[in-house]
Amino acid sequence: MTDERSRLLGPAEVRALAAELGIRPTKRLGQNFVHDPNTVRRIVRAAELQPDDVVLEVGPGLGSLTLALLPAVAAVHAVEIDPVLAEQLPTTVADRAPELADRLVVTAADALRVRAGDLAGPEPTAIVANLPYNVGVPVVLHLLVELPKLRRGLVMVQAEVAERLAADPGSKAYGVPSAKLAWFAAARRAGPVPRAVFWPVPNVDSGLLAFDRREPPAGDREAVFTLIDAAFAQRRKALRSALADWAGSPAAAEEALRAAGIEPLERAERLSIEDFARLAAARAT
Repeated sequence: MTDERSRLLGPAEVRALAAELGIRPTKRLGQNFVHDPNTVRRIVRAAELQPDDVVLEVGPGLGSLTLALLPAVAAVHAVEIDPVLAEQLPTTVADRAPELADRLVVTAADALRVRAGDLAGPEPTAIVANLPYNVGVPVVLHLLVELPKLRRGLVMVQAEVAERLAADPGSKAYGVPSAKLAWFAAARRAGPVPRAVFWPVPNVDSGLLAFDRREPPAGDREAVFTLIDAAFAQRRKALRSALADWAGSPAAAEEALRAAGIEPLERAERLSIEDFARLAAARAT
């Protein structure tokens, strides 16, 4: 078995590999490569993976996290939008961890458009990824819809995004992302990540977000998500007013709210995902 120290990528190896490939990290693709072995080890530990897990890694980049994941699980599906990086990743793994190379499957695709059928082999049971800052929330929500066997995840995102996704009803950070993720999973913040572990160094702080899938509330997800968007579009207004267009009139909004057991003068930020589901159902009847 390859020694871990020789397998993982450090700052010198990351820069050398990028130079060899002619890669310059781009803001458009949200590329900030992790180059600290201690950080990727910490991520794998925090993910609480089992040996039979199949991990989905979005945006593996040069392979820093991939190399740390492979010994811990049965397989890693790596979805990479950059064709140069997607082509290189199997070579990097074969060079640095040849005994683990058969556990890696690379799909050159946009994670926002990938479907379960695009992934060869067993369906992923967990997502562990350093997500591009600009698409972190929609990627997580899309994958939870598309891959029902995903039971848990640990993702690295902008610290502010991690705070919003893990926020509880009633907090200032609670909003559309928090409510929609709560439909699928219970989320929690899992610690900060220093800027210095990335190349290039980002101008924002990063954080880890952990989540575990749970049964969603009863109801139609698309109807509930439409309601969430409408409610938070005017989050400072009482729901009777904020939902007037959604319901057809302020009076109709009040009727639906009362039927769902919600005070008409309540605000969106106070509603749990169960409240939103009841309200959408009340409006549908």
